[in-house]
Formats: sequence, C-alpha cells, structure tokens
Amino acid sequence: MTAIVVSPLQRIAEMAVRHGCREMLSLLAKGQNFHRPAVIDHAKHLTIGVNDISFAGTGGLIAPQEEHVHRIIDFARKWDRTRPMLIHCWMGVSRSPAAALIAALAVEPDQDDHALAKRLRAASPFATPNARLVEIGDRALSRKGALVAAVRAIGRGANADGNAPFVLPLQDVQHAG
Repeated sequence: MTAIVVSPLQRIAEMAVRHGCREMLSLLAKGQNFHRPAVIDHAKHLTIGVNDISFAGTGGLIAPQEEHVHRIIDFARKWDRTRPMLIHCWMGVSRSPAAALIAALAVEPDQDDHALAKRLRAASPFATPNARLVEIGDRALSRKGALVAAVRAIGRGANADGNAPFVLPLQDVQHAG
C-alpha cells in the first residue's frame, strides 16, 4: 500500500531513509534553506515557498495561492507511487498535512473526504491542516466543500512540538481491495 509520509523539517532525512522515499514536497517560507536528503532525486523534489498563514496581505509573508495548490496536484499526479512520498514543512503540523490531503485526493479522487480526514487524525493527533490550502485544494479538486467540511469535522489538533512525523495511507486499510 502506498502512503504519504508527513514530517517536520528536522526529521526529513531520517524519514526518507526509513520509509524508502524518493520523492519529496517541501512547503517552507520562501528563501528558507535546508539540505535535501541524498536519497531524494533533485528532479523528484518540489519546493513551494509559502508561509503557514490562512489569509493574504500579511506584510512580506506569502499566503497559499491557487498556483501553489495546482503545483502540489501536478506533482502528486506525476508520483509513480511505487514508494511513499515525503511531504514536509517546518513543523509537520499545518502546511504539510494539508498538502498530504490534497495529494491523496489528487491521486485517489474516488475516496471519501471524511474517511481521509479521519485517517489523518488517526495518524496524527497533532495535525491541523492549513485552512487556506485546504479551501483552495477543495476547489481545485472539485470536492464541492467536502474536504473543507471533513477537515473542520476533525478539528484542531493537539499542541505539538514539531517532532511527530506520521504516515498517511492513501486508502482505508480496512476497505482497500
């Protein structure tokens, strides 16, 4: 079964090696430097420079935009799914869980949004997906409000210290055929 590994920045190398990831999506503030793990092919790594905010017009911060979400969707659809994809942000709590939901629906569009959100919550009691990314993803993937409603239904995650990577299965293990 293919999955998405969600991680804070400080643990990306460990998670990439542990889970055999070869593709990585990074959502960090524009210009934030970090070292890409050697097991991740440069050609299979997408960096999106976006801040963890839910509204535009906040000084020099970059709010998630439609173009960012479309890049996440395109990247996910090119993923061959033979190995898990690694998605990370600074703490692995907001931007990367939102991107993981978007990526999961991009490659498995027939799944139920509420079941997916519940899998996210089961995998991480800390995840609080970025509301703006979720809203834009909902529209971009024609979910008709289902993704937004599903994320609202699981509520805000518990307080986190940014050191809790997790694995989000693409399908419900109990109902996967």
